Amino acid sequence: MEPILIYGFPLGSSMGLIAALEWLGKPYRLCRVDMVSEMHEPAYARLNARHETPVLVTDRGDPLTETMAIAHWFEARDCERRISFDPLSPQIDRMHQLMGFINTGFTGAFSPLWAALEMRPPDPSLQMALRRWGRDAVIKRHDKLEAMAGDASYLAGEKPTLADALFIGIARWLDFHDVAERARWPRLNALRTRLEADPAVLYATAVESGEIPPDTGVCRGHVPLAEVIERYGR
Repeated sequence: MEPILIYGFPLGSSMGLIAALEWLGKPYRLCRVDMVSEMHEPAYARLNARHETPVLVTDRGDPLTETMAIAHWFEARDCERRISFDPLSPQIDRMHQLMGFINTGFTGAFSPLWAALEMRPPDPSLQMALRRWGRDAVIKRHDKLEAMAGDASYLAGEKPTLADALFIGIARWLDFHDVAERARWPRLNALRTRLEADPAVLYATAVESGEIPPDTGVCRGHVPLAEVIERYGR
């Protein structure tokens, strides 16, 4: 069977994993999950007990959670090295280093901003403090990644890799939370502009938005969430 990527909307980090699957070029399916409602239903815990996305149902029908584990699954099947590098190369070490930073400190810096946005019932004074803390953290983490980015076309070299996939799924949160102008970080801004024009990212963004973009020949369509839970839930 084709693997099934369960991705969240709106603005899920998993958008970048859809782009990675397109770059990888192997058949896959998708399952769309509303992170505001469906993801919190009791039945969803059969796929991920932490009620989070993304989830990958592997080609053996096993649910696999956590972004880094899913990215590693992609990498292990990237025989043509379209989105990764030779496993003993210095390039793969750099890619893994960047992925680790993006998936931890870079992504985690946004947590106070999401907490403030989603707080119920509202607590204005606490929300204000969380936003101030979150903005400072996001700016500092962007400063760090800007210094790490280097002068290549993409984060780990001259082709988009899994590091870029993880980055583009998160990078747009800067705009959503109105933290700062993206031009403040010239390297990251140039990278975002390049990735946002990439056909795989355009496809992933359209899918996330609920559109039906032109068939790329790789995605084999969507599977309803209820069917995925029934067939592959634990």
